[in-house]
Amino acid sequence: MRSDQRPQNAPLDDDELSALDAHWRAANYLSAGQIYLMDNPLLRKPLEPAHIKPRLLGHWGTSPGLNLVHTHLNRLIRNRDLDALCIWGPGHGGPAVLANAWLEGSYSETYPNVSRDEEGMFRLFRQFSFPGGVPSHVAPETPGSIHEGGELGYALSHAYGAAFDNPGLLVACVIGDGEAETGPLAASWHSNKFLDPVHDGAVLPILHLNGYKIANPTVLARLPETELDELLRGYGHEPLHVTGDDPRQVHQAMAAAMDTAADRIRGIQQQARSGAADGRPRWPVIVLRTPKGWTGPAEVDGLPVEGTWRAHQVPLPAVREDAGHRAQLESWLRSYRPEELFDDDGRPRPQVLACVPEGPRRLGATRHANGGLLVRDLPLPPLERFAVPVDRPGGTRHEPTRVLGNLLQAVMAATADRRDFRLVGPDETASNRLQAVYAASGKAWQAQVLPADEDLDRHGRVMEILSEHTCQGWLEGYLLTGRHGLFSCYEAFVHIVDSMVNQHIKWLRTSRALPWRAPVASLNYLLTSHVWRQDHNGFSHQDPGFVDHVLNKSPEVVRVYLPPDANTLLSVADHVLRSRDQVNVVVAGKQPCFDWLSLDEARAHCARGAGVWEWAGTEDGTREPDVVLACAGDVPTQEVLAAADLLRRHLPHVAVRVVNVVDMTRLMPREDHPHGMTDLEYDALFTPGRPVVFAYHGYPWLVHRLAYRRHGHPDLHVRGYKEVGTTTTPFDMVVRNDLDRYRLVMDVIDRVPGLAARATGVRQAMADARTRHHAYIRAHGTDMPEVADWTWDH
Repeated sequence: MRSDQRPQNAPLDDDELSALDAHWRAANYLSAGQIYLMDNPLLRKPLEPAHIKPRLLGHWGTSPGLNLVHTHLNRLIRNRDLDALCIWGPGHGGPAVLANAWLEGSYSETYPNVSRDEEGMFRLFRQFSFPGGVPSHVAPETPGSIHEGGELGYALSHAYGAAFDNPGLLVACVIGDGEAETGPLAASWHSNKFLDPVHDGAVLPILHLNGYKIANPTVLARLPETELDELLRGYGHEPLHVTGDDPRQVHQAMAAAMDTAADRIRGIQQQARSGAADGRPRWPVIVLRTPKGWTGPAEVDGLPVEGTWRAHQVPLPAVREDAGHRAQLESWLRSYRPEELFDDDGRPRPQVLACVPEGPRRLGATRHANGGLLVRDLPLPPLERFAVPVDRPGGTRHEPTRVLGNLLQAVMAATADRRDFRLVGPDETASNRLQAVYAASGKAWQAQVLPADEDLDRHGRVMEILSEHTCQGWLEGYLLTGRHGLFSCYEAFVHIVDSMVNQHIKWLRTSRALPWRAPVASLNYLLTSHVWRQDHNGFSHQDPGFVDHVLNKSPEVVRVYLPPDANTLLSVADHVLRSRDQVNVVVAGKQPCFDWLSLDEARAHCARGAGVWEWAGTEDGTREPDVVLACAGDVPTQEVLAAADLLRRHLPHVAVRVVNVVDMTRLMPREDHPHGMTDLEYDALFTPGRPVVFAYHGYPWLVHRLAYRRHGHPDLHVRGYKEVGTTTTPFDMVVRNDLDRYRLVMDVIDRVPGLAARATGVRQAMADARTRHHAYIRAHGTDMPEVADWTWDH
């Protein structure tokens, strides 16, 4: 049939249809081969048990659909010269994405030993899910990927993150119907209300409905088409449907859907960029319905496989042992007619590659999937512009995050033209005292605006949605495509993204071992509204455990900082915003707290990560201290200094050393973390043989875990949050958790040898103060004046 004789909605002539089908068959062959074969990659000999992998690992069910999408994206990119990236959501679709990268040549360019010939095909097959090889899912090792396919739910938010501030980029996103059932994915459909068609690229969601998960049907695949359409239109999309199991018909329908989607996207962007847009656009979404395990075995051992959950992983599980299964596998692989697809040297024939784009337009070669090649240094202004003056320690108070907000405003302003910095958070920017940024950029918003609304901006780069999952996904996609950002969140609720940060840390750890992956900007968290000043919200808002979670992860990637005041927060922020390939957790308060250090002192202290505050202690330099009072975090620091003040007044003969820790990883041994102290450094700071009373921001056992191998660990006593909370006064929170100044003085008396007998009266006075506090807050509803009005005046 000539092209001018094609039926309506059939954009492909016979030659193009044949080429697309050849590419798709080749990708299917390579996908199945990776799962099963460790030798005889082109079936030049009859299949024998020795050709089969001893352990069959991988997922076939999703692969044919992913191969179809990749094939048709190739056509779209080549025909329209598009700059494109694809996010492959279906978890273990690795065989398909690897197959396509090998076909287009980007895999062999990245890994020259896996050449695009028979020998390279042998290595491609053997390495898949094999010791010393590559994972079964899309991973950092996969060229063209920014998405870890090992866990479901994050594909669409990653896609939008990649599209923000990338006006020339099309981000296709394949969403599996199992993935579509997850909470993170469900929330991320609303990302289109934040996509600016003027300054951002476009996201093309492709919802792949193959009907089943591991063992159960999927919800969206069982919805009537009209109901699914209503759902997708409710999300703000216009659905385009591709349905079937006949390859020729599906190719025609997929090509038509891709062309229609691209035309609609171009129209939306042209209208918006010309200033003629009126209202929020309705973006296209493709709904692709094909059988699970399409083109694989229809039936195995008398049971249906293709189109059922049995095709999810390995449809023929016993091919080494069962001659019937082995014959069925050989028949399946030969059904793709590999002799038509690969030449005598095992290279893809020209027809197979006819639809493949060239150079950086190939999906496996796009620089957007290796964002470290694109990232530029962030233009950070001098901190002197924002630092608070400190004439003496504790003489003034500021809200640390409000001070940081001024710095972030300047960063927003400095990146206004280049648009490569975003602040994300779940409806908490102003609550966390960062609202100064609105002077440089409002809040991204494409939906309806009412007269009472404030700071909404169709072109804004402050991102707020009450879904921590979506914030995390946006920022990950943004960072991995070469930009910078900060995630601000209430400390207690950042746990919602525990699993997501796990995956990102794993991604960074693996990427660091790949020389071809360039370092990207770090994922930076600002955790505020923290446990000690959530007294008004109560127990539900009190949880400092994210730090514990992160410090369990890869030490070369993770960092945790607890700046005690505004200037140290500025110094830490400057450091983490400049860093690469890390996950940095910064915990800082938003309530007024004492200013302890000048900017120069803060810089020096943060560079050390932990150090002695000589002005706070009573050492005279002639002997070792009797006790070390250590602290990490703003409220623990205040309580330690108040305790040091009490010791000065009541027990002046006790030599006290005050140590403040900003970088929690400094407590770890050097061999366990690059920031860790050597034993000599640790001993010089904490003085083995002397009691150490450590007031810590979070759960006290973390400090024990970090320092358990230190010489002085038997003398280490840690106070921190012990899961006691309620709606109460600020000081009552520390009293309830035994972190208060009076308890710390009692700990010193109890642990310094010989002091308990000599300081009985002081200890009793401290206990009485706690009792007096208990009565006072119940009578007055506020903290005692001796606490509320306390200042450091030494």
